Amino acid sequence: MNANFESIWEEFSIPMKAFVKKRINNDQDAEDIVQIIFLKIHDNIDNLIKVDKAHSWIYTIARNTIFDFYRTQKHDLCLENLTEDIYSDQQEEVVLNNEMAQCLKNMIQYLPEKYKQAIVLTEFENLTQKELGLHLGISESGAKSRVQRARAKLKEMILNCCYVEKDHRGNIIDYKVKNNDCNHC
Repeated sequence: MNANFESIWEEFSIPMKAFVKKRINNDQDAEDIVQIIFLKIHDNIDNLIKVDKAHSWIYTIARNTIFDFYRTQKHDLCLENLTEDIYSDQQEEVVLNNEMAQCLKNMIQYLPEKYKQAIVLTEFENLTQKELGLHLGISESGAKSRVQRARAKLKEMILNCCYVEKDHRGNIIDYKVKNNDCNHC
């Protein structure tokens, strides 16, 4: 991600609106808070030192802006409860990721052997694709193709078993099993 305001706006405007609206009951107040958040981001973007930390920097600004809103409005909401709500959301994401990771591990067992081997060696044993090629006695491009095909087959298996909802960055944010006949998970 580039550290420029336009790219941040494009990447975060929709998820930020959802994030704020989940915590602010009044839609007009939520819209105002989103605008304040992006104004703060715009005014302070030069202070962002590590671009790879932009996500947490942006959401820290959002949380602090929501806290400020409740402080200035003197709402009855206890700030500790808001912190717990945000923490709870993060825990829910971790649980969802762990569930999906376990499902993927199970699905790997149903891959054809050459694809299973490629995924296990690159994803779990941390071989590079070049090292995978050397290990299997195939070219580096052959190893890359094998890993890509294995990932494609896993994706197909997931989509055949589950309805998957992703955010704008491609991260899985929710899933539901399509039917109980899916024996991969």
